[in-house]
Amino acid sequence: MKRRIGIVGFGHLGQYLYNAAFEREDLEVAFVWNRSSETLKGKVPDEYILKDLADFAERKPDLIVEVAHPVISGQYGESFLMHADYMVGSPTALADQSVEDKLRAAAKHHGLYIPSGAFWGGNDIQKMADRGSLKGLRVTMRKHPSSFKLNSPLKEKNDEIQDKPVVLYDGPVRALCPLAPNNVNTMAAACMAAHNLGFDKVQGCIVSDPELTDWHFVEVEVTGPGDVQAGKAFTVSTIRKNPAKVGAVTGSATYASFLSSMIGAMGRGSGVHLC
Repeated sequence: MKRRIGIVGFGHLGQYLYNAAFEREDLEVAFVWNRSSETLKGKVPDEYILKDLADFAERKPDLIVEVAHPVISGQYGESFLMHADYMVGSPTALADQSVEDKLRAAAKHHGLYIPSGAFWGGNDIQKMADRGSLKGLRVTMRKHPSSFKLNSPLKEKNDEIQDKPVVLYDGPVRALCPLAPNNVNTMAAACMAAHNLGFDKVQGCIVSDPELTDWHFVEVEVTGPGDVQAGKAFTVSTIRKNPAKVGAVTGSATYASFLSSMIGAMGRGSGVHLC
């Protein structure tokens, strides 16, 4: 039986997932919703267009995939989870503690899925968090200035960059998410995987580098048991280089990662799952 997918958001990523769903024999599109329905005309047949997102349950989706905006999870996440599994493509929404709490509570009959995106090693980090052996996690993201979509005061700081890299932010991820909601979903996914640390203890750093015209860099630094001060603690560091054009918010490899997440977001029951 084909798994019915509801797609919320029809930007570049939403279009990619929509086209991929049509090409697969194990998936079918239940609906597509976009804030501006005009964007869908000529690209999506009328029978798939959902004009009012509140009517999503009528389309009987098995999985709803949000790739629109963090506000969707706060407004509809609970309702989605009453009827289907829900994959949060904008997990920065969960930096709002009230949103995280109510979605965790709502995931009693269906699964709340968090796509790993550009977050490398998430399953191992989640296992460490489950055991309580994860002691520290730091995620550093480096991109070209034009690849950042920021809110004040980071926007003004980024606009002033000329020819040298600048650290725009270095601190807890919770405070960073509302300042860079489109850019730090990787960090938000890290916070959900590292649930024993959460948004307040996982550290995030974003670096705006005008020399990075072809790549997005994501570095993940994990600290486990041991004596950190003496340099005898368990540590793992990874650096992910994702090809990306100047101005692109999402690197090219992340599209394929999201598709893999969408395909894998099934069969794991209730609760919160990294996919």
